[in-house]
Amino acid sequence: MRIALFVVIGLLGLAVGSFLNVAVSRVPAGLSVARPRSACPRCATPIALRDNIPIVSWFLLGRRCRACRVPIPARYPLIEALTALLFVAMALRFGRSETLPAALVFTAGLLALAACDAEQFLLPRRLIYPTLALTAACLLVAAAATGQWHRLGVTAACGVGGFAAFFALHWVRPTWLGFGDVRLAGLLGTGLGWLGPSYVVFAVLAGSGAGLLVGTALMAMGRATRHTRLPFGVFLVAGAIAATLIGAPVVHWYETVSDLNATGAPLTTGRP
Repeated sequence: MRIALFVVIGLLGLAVGSFLNVAVSRVPAGLSVARPRSACPRCATPIALRDNIPIVSWFLLGRRCRACRVPIPARYPLIEALTALLFVAMALRFGRSETLPAALVFTAGLLALAACDAEQFLLPRRLIYPTLALTAACLLVAAAATGQWHRLGVTAACGVGGFAAFFALHWVRPTWLGFGDVRLAGLLGTGLGWLGPSYVVFAVLAGSGAGLLVGTALMAMGRATRHTRLPFGVFLVAGAIAATLIGAPVVHWYETVSDLNATGAPLTTGRP
């Protein structure tokens, strides 16, 4: 049953990843994700069902459109594969729990936002708000199913707190953060708040640290300057996913240390 769950979740991830590619291509341009059906952006030839199999079709077509032979960006199979892998990882993390649907919705939305930010330095409201609404709805169902209404309150507080903190930064230094990052912070607070406020802090610190390291490395290689623009949303998304999947040991260690400091207990048992 456990293996079957992972297989189903992985296949679901491939299908969702295919849809995310459509969203990434159309939402920033203000187009509908439902109509018209998928077509080649160059020759407008509709994509046949046989050519719309996640990952497989990209290789079978030789990475080119069947009609006009224009190259198909590698972003398509990459998002499909990454969505499937992260969906399976979330299933490993949460198992068959009431939290899993929210984690999958949250992850899918974050991947689409990261792709948009990486390609166009844009975090569309038409992706942030639906992801926020669906994640909150899934968490509401989880709270109703488990009776953990206090966690829902923490989730709401973290969402508001994340938005408010980034809004303050944006207000003080608009050049540091776009308002899309402010909205994204509210989404991260909501999605991670169910796990606890420490996970939100972990995500922001990890994402900021990753952005700093990448920016420093690019400047060291002469490929960027202090004024080069980086897609900060990509790093925040990476931090959020890392917090969800591997943040528990770090958060547990931090909370243990904090509790020991608060009680005055010794942190180690060194020699007398």
